[in-house]
Amino acid sequence: MRTGAASARELSREAATRLERAGVPEPIASAEVLLSELLGVGRADVAFYDEPLTDEQRALYETWISRRMEREPVQRILGYGYFRNLKLYLNEHALVPRPDTESVVDVALECIDRRGDRGVVLDIGTGSGAIAIAIAQERPGCEIHATDLSEGALKIARHNAELNGVEIHFHGADVAAGLDFLNKRVDLLVSNPPYIPSDAATRLAPEVHRWDPHLALYSGPEELTFFRRIFAETPPLLSAGADVVLEIGDGQAETVLALGEGFGFTPLGWRPDLAGSPRAALLRWPGR
Repeated sequence: MRTGAASARELSREAATRLERAGVPEPIASAEVLLSELLGVGRADVAFYDEPLTDEQRALYETWISRRMEREPVQRILGYGYFRNLKLYLNEHALVPRPDTESVVDVALECIDRRGDRGVVLDIGTGSGAIAIAIAQERPGCEIHATDLSEGALKIARHNAELNGVEIHFHGADVAAGLDFLNKRVDLLVSNPPYIPSDAATRLAPEVHRWDPHLALYSGPEELTFFRRIFAETPPLLSAGADVVLEIGDGQAETVLALGEGFGFTPLGWRPDLAGSPRAALLRWPGR
């Protein structure tokens, strides 16, 4: 039944005020997104939604706002997030897909287009499947393989691939270990590896440190560990002229490019994310 309570628009404003007082970043966005998902309307429509919520909706919204006040990310509260044109479900084994990673996909698509919208793609450390599924959806002529060390991550990635109607070959693997069964050389290697050193944990937002899986987030004591492993272990899998697109952390662009050059890769530069920070390092494997 409906109550004579405040309208949905008013509840959103009240929730945003509470979130702001609790120190939650972007409180208006959190309040409006949660309410729009609850009501099944666009976020812009919340400002014009004058009807009250049902008792059940109001109780659920209150629960969600309370969780957000504890710095639980909106995507964790909902159980899914959005990435490019995709709706991706999440579990505790996969990172929340972030807009920063869209620049990695953009560069990967450019590499594929240079090859005529085809080729073999390998996504190392796929997590929720965001990168691999986006490429599969936008460049269906590719054969796409995706790996992860976590079986829990592979489970949700398979689920997301099925829901989004794309075919991806998923494999349990630690970087390149166990991938020698691939009967085709890889034309494009893409990865969002763990690149945050463990001693930086206290500097991260609670939404990241408390809720993202540490296996996918932290590189260990040395931030370049997984970049070094990728450069050292993947050449036997790569075709001559294969492109390599890697997500990088702040301040890592030149270091990662130089590291790859030391392993025989040709550095081709970096691309920025939406905020203008270097986010995607591009290299090429010349072959041996």
